[in-house]
Amino acid sequence: MSAALRRSFSSLQLRNYRLYFTGQVVSLAGNWMQIVAELWLILTLTDSGIYVGLATALQFTGILLFGALGGALADRFDKRKLLMVSQTGMAIPALLLFALVASGAAQAWMVLVVIGLRGLVLSVDNPARQAFVIEIVGPDRVVNAVGLNSVLVHSARITGPAIAGVIIALWGVSPVFALNALSFVAMLVALWMMDPSKLSRPEPKRTRGGVREAIRYVAGSRDLSVPLALMAVLGTLGFNFQVIIPILAERSFDGNVAAYSLLMIAMGIGSIAGAVIFGARNRASKALIAGAAAGFGLAALLAAAAPTLALEMLALAVLGLCSVTFAAGINSGLQLAAAPDMRGRVMALYSIVFLGSTPLGGPLAGWLGESVGPRAPLVLAGVAALAVAAAAALLWSERRPAVTETVAAFRERISERRPRPVRIVRRRGEHSAPETGSHPVVRRS
Repeated sequence: MSAALRRSFSSLQLRNYRLYFTGQVVSLAGNWMQIVAELWLILTLTDSGIYVGLATALQFTGILLFGALGGALADRFDKRKLLMVSQTGMAIPALLLFALVASGAAQAWMVLVVIGLRGLVLSVDNPARQAFVIEIVGPDRVVNAVGLNSVLVHSARITGPAIAGVIIALWGVSPVFALNALSFVAMLVALWMMDPSKLSRPEPKRTRGGVREAIRYVAGSRDLSVPLALMAVLGTLGFNFQVIIPILAERSFDGNVAAYSLLMIAMGIGSIAGAVIFGARNRASKALIAGAAAGFGLAALLAAAAPTLALEMLALAVLGLCSVTFAAGINSGLQLAAAPDMRGRVMALYSIVFLGSTPLGGPLAGWLGESVGPRAPLVLAGVAALAVAAAAALLWSERRPAVTETVAAFRERISERRPRPVRIVRRRGEHSAPETGSHPVVRRS
């Protein structure tokens, strides 16, 4: 095995991470199976694209509204135990949907309420999972672990919907919900089998200030505020692939289901390749993140102009690679820069700008695709990504002069406070120790 390949999987040398990785393989696949089944169920019940859009928004609205509070809980409590609670909570909506569909009582409003409930639990589960990674592997392996987690996420986005499609075609949606509920057992067993003594975690503290404290903390650090701002812009305007690709396949490639599948597979392969390459690196440099944003922009513009399906697949593969590199670079950089007792809230803010931006950017991308044309959302994504790359290069290139100036100012301030040398001036005629009551004159030079 080559050295690069060993580096790509170095986190798996740790037993705790192997357990965590294995549990997530099952749990994430089940999660994507449920997402597909939920949207199919809503479409079956309503035959309305508006309801499908509402269901998609509800999946992530919990993160948008309550993600920061979930991060505060992750900072206050033991993340491993908190994840046991949240993973159990994630199984409950799946069981509710199974019961509603199996009994024939399912109505659209009921399904939407359950989807919203799952979004609320996700607002706690996602920040805790993000912040737990560095406690499992430590700072030296966090870049690799984030890369491997990205492999899991994007593999699940391919395999989960594919499995769900087969099950729905053969037996309907209710078995999908039952299987997803069972998938959380794998994660619970993995968390229970971990060795807590091998986790590098701080003592849980009672958090002060909650959300306000997190925002103040992030605003006071450019290592945190700049990456989050960049992710917010690109997350809202660029990471809307679930909306963009179906419109593109339907309008530009004659609504061919096979074309839609090929486009999704191409992007998934690029995403997995990007995650593996990223995981082989020892660190995520700012230049890599800015370069990934630039690559994202160019690939999106190429996809907007691609005349053939083959060229479209190539462009989307590159887009997938760059999108994962950008998001994983931001993720690992935030985990390393955040203080341990603030990491949960910082990663909650990351989840908000990454996942919570979907209810904002998704409808915008859909409106552009319907009103302007199927390639318009890709043009917007490309321009936004190039702007983010330029902003990253500008903001991060200014850091060196700023640090130099700060150090110089600090040295000047210290030199002003330094006590000046003291010399003793004796009165004229004094050659010996002064008599009692006679004092030398003390002057500062």
